[in-house]
Amino acid sequence: MTVQTRDFFSFSDIQQAADYIRAHTSHQPEIGLILGSGLSPLAEEIDHADRIPYRNIPHFPVSGVEGHAGMLVIGHLAGQPVLVMQGRTHFYEGYTVQHITLPVRVMQALGVKTLVVTNAAGGINPNFQAGDLMLIVDHINMLGFGGANPLRGPNLSEFGPRFPSMTHPYDRQLRDLAKQAADRLNIPLREGVYACLAGPSFETPAEIRFLRTIGADAVGMSTVPEVIVANHGGMRVLGVSSITNVAVASLDSERETTHQEVLETGKLIVPRLMALLKEVLAAMA
Repeated sequence: MTVQTRDFFSFSDIQQAADYIRAHTSHQPEIGLILGSGLSPLAEEIDHADRIPYRNIPHFPVSGVEGHAGMLVIGHLAGQPVLVMQGRTHFYEGYTVQHITLPVRVMQALGVKTLVVTNAAGGINPNFQAGDLMLIVDHINMLGFGGANPLRGPNLSEFGPRFPSMTHPYDRQLRDLAKQAADRLNIPLREGVYACLAGPSFETPAEIRFLRTIGADAVGMSTVPEVIVANHGGMRVLGVSSITNVAVASLDSERETTHQEVLETGKLIVPRLMALLKEVLAAMA
């Protein structure tokens, strides 16, 4: 797949994509969900769904990664009007962070006020195990440290200020709802800090030890750019990581991290994560 990307998108570009979506659905979604690796089955449970391929939406990025279906699904889930991204694109695919986050801008243009993000992540916290779910309480934007911040360039004042606060990137009330939902379902739910790296190579043991030292509990290659743009546009955000593998911190380890391991473990986590997300959505009502 040939990637065609851009550094900046205008308010008009965003409205063009939003207008296309409005023309292909009668639903008015209030909650957006970005589904990470392996979570596509959740989109199949949406009632009265309208399905729009990403490739048909003006300016939308299209993922070529296994486990990301590339479909926008709009309808009702757990009684809530939702817009679900069945798969996402990544910086390592060749897209700019501005392009990766364009769908969040389009959600904002459509009136979506709450964003739920999920991802597959490697566990850095030594207490974590493959198969855990982690409620994201904060993040470390390693991509941004290198200058790849999605707010770089002209500020879109229609959405938010030039210098937005990131003191509370993940909404406290939504986190409380998720913890209460997990308790009701008897689903163990870890809490921690998510670090975002560029990928696509997995981390070296030295990098894992560094990330552990600076306070990261899990690491992945997504989510943070979308969360930054969501906060800039005034959205409330809930984030959940599927811990699909335990990151290797020792050079003496015989273990190797693979994408197949991520997908296989993800399949085991999916039923619990789907149940948790539906319980949270129902509680939002």
